[in-house]
Amino acid sequence: MATQNKGGIAADQLVSIVERIEKLNEEAANIAADIKEVYAEAKGIGFDVKYIRQIVRLRKLDPDEISEADEMLALYREAIGI
Repeated sequence: MATQNKGGIAADQLVSIVERIEKLNEEAANIAADIKEVYAEAKGIGFDVKYIRQIVRLRKLDPDEISEADEMLALYREAIGI
């Protein structure tokens, strides 16, 4: 397939990139809907979703980052008296 240049832009390549991005955005929306369903399931069986979200966020961190976050939270809580 020959690349069409329009105004100095490789139109075929641009269309391909835009279509790939659109497909990935659609897949991301589907995944987000799936995640929402899992959280709803967890809530339905009695789990507190707020804390599950925190656990998911923490599991992305390495142990040093978790320790630092715990220390900073403790420091801030102490500073405001809670």
